[in-house]
Amino acid sequence: MREFTLHSYDGPAGLRLRDSPEPTPGPGELLVRVEAAGLALPLLRTLRGHGRPALPHSPGGDLVGRVVAVGEGVTVHRPGDRVGGVAFSGAYAELALVRPELVTPVAEDTPAAEALAVVRSGLVALAALRTGRLAPGESVLITSAAGAVGHLAVQLAVALGARRVVAAAGSPAKAGFLRGLGATEVVGYHELPALDPVDLLVDNVGGETLHAAHTAVAPFGRLVVNSGAGGTLDAGALLRGMHTATGLAMARLAHHRPDFVAACRTDLWQHLAAGTLRPACTTFPLEHLPEAAALLEHRANLGKLAVLPTAAP
Repeated sequence: MREFTLHSYDGPAGLRLRDSPEPTPGPGELLVRVEAAGLALPLLRTLRGHGRPALPHSPGGDLVGRVVAVGEGVTVHRPGDRVGGVAFSGAYAELALVRPELVTPVAEDTPAAEALAVVRSGLVALAALRTGRLAPGESVLITSAAGAVGHLAVQLAVALGARRVVAAAGSPAKAGFLRGLGATEVVGYHELPALDPVDLLVDNVGGETLHAAHTAVAPFGRLVVNSGAGGTLDAGALLRGMHTATGLAMARLAHHRPDFVAACRTDLWQHLAAGTLRPACTTFPLEHLPEAAALLEHRANLGKLAVLPTAAP
């Protein structure tokens, strides 16, 4: 099978496509034929040596595909099932090994890239809005609003009845895209300190952007921090604003609040069926993974980026 592995910490240039033996599922594993594999910021950090994985390394990521074999002890899924979720390694390949607890059923009639966007990015977006207790009539600021999670969060905020949805992005060229998704305002990051206050901040960027976005939170407002890029909050500003800040870690949430996550998944498929959620997806053949990763690294993407190792039936 074809598989991408990382051979140096030089970003996308360190990726190599090679022929590898087909994996065999061990106990408690699924073997999935990958229809679509998504790109996200954790992949970029891996490509730049974050965590210093031993080389060559086969990066993990989110994926959608069909189960072709199951290992000993697996009873939840069967060959032929269509699933989506996360593989901690080997995601950018024609076949991938995944844990059953890390995948969920995927609708048969949903295109692979759209299903991929819903399964992971959509889940994060809705979980962030619900963790932040967004109520009808409130206002919300979403950073990295044109990204995989952000562009779905904009649409879901509208669907949940937000009165004002402020989309923050790094380029004014993304304004038309974001307004087309329902954003009532589009701002650059340099404009955040002058923004009219919002009830909820969903931050997908971290770093200095998190600090700037915090200044836009209204008294008694809430923050949900979703970025793994780090960043600090001013405790004095939290105190003065009576703000509530919550970190969002999906693995922890799924482990401790499985009913919450299951309800989010159910609602996401309903939003997709109703047309209130319209994932924007840019896809590439598997062999163009380095080009897709470079696009993400330059933050030039609109919506979800994915590579397609195999065609859906």
